[in-house]
Amino acid sequence: MDAMTSIEAANAGYKTAPQRSGIDPDKKSDFGSVFDAAVNLVDETNTLQNKANAEQVKFALGLSDNTHDMMIALQKARIALQYTNAIRTTCVQAYQSIMNMQI
Repeated sequence: MDAMTSIEAANAGYKTAPQRSGIDPDKKSDFGSVFDAAVNLVDETNTLQNKANAEQVKFALGLSDNTHDMMIALQKARIALQYTNAIRTTCVQAYQSIMNMQI
């Protein structure tokens, strides 16, 4: 008996059987969509950094006495920057791996 048939037979009794994860071969994904996602990530990180800076300025000028909102904005900006940096590092490592391949 094939392993896939036994798994499919076991999942047949469930209404929501687990689906195989991975890349859908029918879905068209090109470099443009990946690049757009990266640009959106950088734009979102920039927006969060600007909001954090605005909260700091408002607190420094005495326009806001709520340190809670300022700290939340700072943490969001810090986490977004760390995530963006991790994505950049991964892309650079992938590029270096491709460039080191022998033809």
